[in-house]
Amino acid sequence: MQTADQIRELYAGSYRRLVLQLYGVTGDLNEAQDAVQEAFIAALSSPRQFAAKDNPEAWIRRVAVNHARTRWRRRKTLDRILRLFRAGATSVPASSPDRVALISAMRRLPESQRVALALYYLGDLSISEVAETLGVPIGTVKARLSRGRRALAAVLDDRIDDRAARPDGTIRQECPDVRPA
Repeated sequence: MQTADQIRELYAGSYRRLVLQLYGVTGDLNEAQDAVQEAFIAALSSPRQFAAKDNPEAWIRRVAVNHARTRWRRRKTLDRILRLFRAGATSVPASSPDRVALISAMRRLPESQRVALALYYLGDLSISEVAETLGVPIGTVKARLSRGRRALAAVLDDRIDDRAARPDGTIRQECPDVRPA
């Protein structure tokens, strides 16, 4: 029997049972349905891995539970970030030049570094919370933060150099009280 046929049979025979089980896990029928559907999509996307399983329904259930847990963690992190944003929204200027420059500079970083920096500094998450959110080891988060800070400093230095340079290539003094040595 073809793998796609096996998946179709499993879907027909166990979808409702799996949704009911996931409904108990998530407490939300729509989330349960989404998680089970995502698990079947994973089975269709990895037919060899699926075909090698002794208990395909257990594999689908595990994938669905993992998907539901991942979505729950992401939602929890987003809720925390939104609460922080709402709490500080009245005390933080909406778009100061420094904030605009920072966000603009962060856009130039690789995604992994940008996400780690944003969650750690802007989201105020601990290193372990960032690691949990991203599903990576703590050492990976530390490395991304370190590399991200270096890259961000370089990008910001480039922006300062660009603003300070005159058309003739000489450097303009930003502070009139400071004289070059």
